Amino acid sequence: MKVEELQKDALELLKNLIKTQSFSKEEDKTAELLENWFRTKEMTFYRHLNNVWATNKYFDPAKPSLLLNSHHDTVKPNSAYTRDPFEAEIEDGKLYGLGSNDAGGCLVSLLATFTWFYEAKNLEYNLIFAGTAEEEINGKNGIACMLPKMPKVDVAIVGEPTLMQMAIAEKGLVVFDAKVKGTPSHAAHPNDNNSIYKTANALKWFQEFDFPKESETLGKVKLTVTQINAGSQHNVVPGHVDLVIDVRVNDAYSNAEIEQILKKKAPVDEITARSLRLNSSSIPRNHELIKAGISLGMGTYGSPTLSDQAMLSCPSLKLGPGDSTRSHSADEFIYVKEVEEGIEKYIKLLEKTLKV
Repeated sequence: MKVEELQKDALELLKNLIKTQSFSKEEDKTAELLENWFRTKEMTFYRHLNNVWATNKYFDPAKPSLLLNSHHDTVKPNSAYTRDPFEAEIEDGKLYGLGSNDAGGCLVSLLATFTWFYEAKNLEYNLIFAGTAEEEINGKNGIACMLPKMPKVDVAIVGEPTLMQMAIAEKGLVVFDAKVKGTPSHAAHPNDNNSIYKTANALKWFQEFDFPKESETLGKVKLTVTQINAGSQHNVVPGHVDLVIDVRVNDAYSNAEIEQILKKKAPVDEITARSLRLNSSSIPRNHELIKAGISLGMGTYGSPTLSDQAMLSCPSLKLGPGDSTRSHSADEFIYVKEVEEGIEKYIKLLEKTLKV
């Protein structure tokens, strides 16, 4: 098969994916589209829940494995859309539609690349493709439930829109619920233990607190208070104030370390992490994948946004066609040329890495 044929087929699949609603936890129909690709190309595949995966034809358990992963769930369209989010229109070289950029273009480009190498022999790495669900909600029925079912993954490319530049590190995420307690009272009476006034000091502390360890790639840990809630009546001083704190973690800290630091130092009465499973991720600059990408003119950077990389314990690289600034935006689109070039660049990258 020629690359041009793969590009044409991948674009057609992307259009069909856009036309098929696949909100997180509702990806059964787009999983069927992925299954149909494998059937049409006569490639062996497996499905678990709404996740579809496969290995290269000449899989060798003695070799390390490279995972090609992207997701086929989408967020719900926002109210600012002026187009039908499920129409998949091409206009001025742009393919419009929900999930076109995040992450349909990456998904079909990686699938086309996997197909290109499916029957290749004597590869340096095995290839595993996984089109997964629930990425947008960091769900447990996506890549997280697939890792125990697939062969061991030694290194991964996670397809997210990066303009085909290599995100060699990605920040993790810990969300904390905190509580500042005071003395509840009638607003007309004196109260030297007003929880809201106490919270003002806590907010100032969170604003000024600095995690000292900085990452060469990801910079500093970013801590942001994102929600505050207290009180229900104008004449009652509330007994407590609830805060939500969003912490984007660099690769100099583990999520557990962040939790320990805030539990010890934050001037609040209670602080609890919702989850510690969304870790920062990275891949060494001297890894052969990165060296191959640099030789092809790809740049490197650290990503502040979260993806399924957070679920992986192996070295991983985030790379894909499209632009992350278009993700979750109204009238989302990806350039047709970006998808075509994405396939070409993925193939060139793997040719160098797999020693084809």
